[in-house]
Amino acid sequence: MTLDECTIEEATIDQIRRAFEAGTITSETLVERYLERIDAYDRDGPVLNSIVTVNDHATDRASELDEAFDQSGTFVGPLHGIPVLVKDHIETTDVVTTFGSEAFDEYTPETESDVTRRLRDAGAIILAKTNMPDWATSWFGFSSVAGRTKNPYDPDRDPGGSSSGTGAAVAANLGAVGIGTDCGGSIRVPASFDNLVGFRVTPGLISRSGMSPLVSQQDTAGPMTRTVRDTARLLDVLVGYDEHDELTGRTELRWNAESYTNYLGADGMTGARIGVLRDGFGDEENPDAAPVNRVIEDALTAIRNCGATLVDPVELPRLNQYLEETMLYILQSKRDLDRFLADRKTPVEGVDELYERGQYHDLLDLFEGFAEDGPDDLTDHVEYWKRRNAQQRFQEAILNVFAKHDLDAIVYPDVQVLPPTENEIRDGKYDTMTFATNTIIASQSLCSAVSVPAGVTNDGLPVGLEILGKPFDEPTLLELASAFEHVTDHRRPPETTPPLSE
Repeated sequence: MTLDECTIEEATIDQIRRAFEAGTITSETLVERYLERIDAYDRDGPVLNSIVTVNDHATDRASELDEAFDQSGTFVGPLHGIPVLVKDHIETTDVVTTFGSEAFDEYTPETESDVTRRLRDAGAIILAKTNMPDWATSWFGFSSVAGRTKNPYDPDRDPGGSSSGTGAAVAANLGAVGIGTDCGGSIRVPASFDNLVGFRVTPGLISRSGMSPLVSQQDTAGPMTRTVRDTARLLDVLVGYDEHDELTGRTELRWNAESYTNYLGADGMTGARIGVLRDGFGDEENPDAAPVNRVIEDALTAIRNCGATLVDPVELPRLNQYLEETMLYILQSKRDLDRFLADRKTPVEGVDELYERGQYHDLLDLFEGFAEDGPDDLTDHVEYWKRRNAQQRFQEAILNVFAKHDLDAIVYPDVQVLPPTENEIRDGKYDTMTFATNTIIASQSLCSAVSVPAGVTNDGLPVGLEILGKPFDEPTLLELASAFEHVTDHRRPPETTPPLSE
């Protein structure tokens, strides 16, 4: 595609950079075009409601970058002039950060997150902050600060959470790429529902500083993009040590520090051994699960056609028991969030105050759960330490399956059912505490994982394939995801947000 000011939809980072070099578009014009799409589709048209706050400084920053490029002929960094959409619980000092909460609708942080600092240093433009459920406490796109976010593939359905706004906005081409965060699957669920690539790195590779926590040792930021290559481009910028986050000492365990783009290509699945977790498939008798299963079966055929060997099935021992034994949201989230708020000058002192004031969306059963039952101190909490230990045992059990079958990865649907409708969520058919998502497997075992578009149902609803990897094995995930993308090419923009006419 030749990129110019009239053809920005589905533009990749590489295409944008080539267009800058060719002079067919400037960063300022690119920002303006995305802002026009936000006005047309987020504020009007289908009213996706994915954007909370547009950065008023974005156009000026783009102009500065254009001037610098005109004068020097070189880019300031690998993301020069790229407009990025950032989930609104990653702190930015020049844009209000709400954490999805009505109590923080005027809160401007005093310090910048490491994630957005790295993006800016690489030349990126923070275009806007995206909607999310309060404090990232839901699989669904309802927040007290901005209301409901819609799925651009079917506005009656949910875009997935908690990175709801980033998922919907990147899918609808309201920005070039996006940043979400993932504790239990908050990058991969919306990636699945919105036909995107969503990457969960091993926790510690990307800094958590300036990002509100849910379960701190599981939390990580990460890319949400329309292509695997754009994901690799972002990982090159985001991964690295941060002295303000001691977990990032784990970056020393990266087995290869080369550019992540070196692992992309069409042949990445040739000779690979991929396990199929049939226990992650939904009940075929369930009308919400059967269409997902059919798409994933087609994806498995594509994997074979890529030259991989499927080990079908594999079993993770005691899977359901491990998922229960390693679940820490009710026990840990209140403590972690209270600590985060105590370190800042904020409108509230902690979770108790938010709960007592009723300053959260009424569909957030997880928030209510830890607000009501979460302990304030975990130092001597025996059950907490048992669950922390169980996470390591769960990871060991998964690694034993990898070793037993000589696997490179394990695959299954990210979510067992279709994206829920608004009415299904409001009527209580689905809630966060019981939702049929498989993304918690990687999260609660502290592994890496990527969601890639697996195809669409007969009704045009996207389905995501999750590829589970070992800790610190992000390069293998990129190899596999890139090869699958090359063969299948399932990414399609939503019909609700077409190119704007001149």
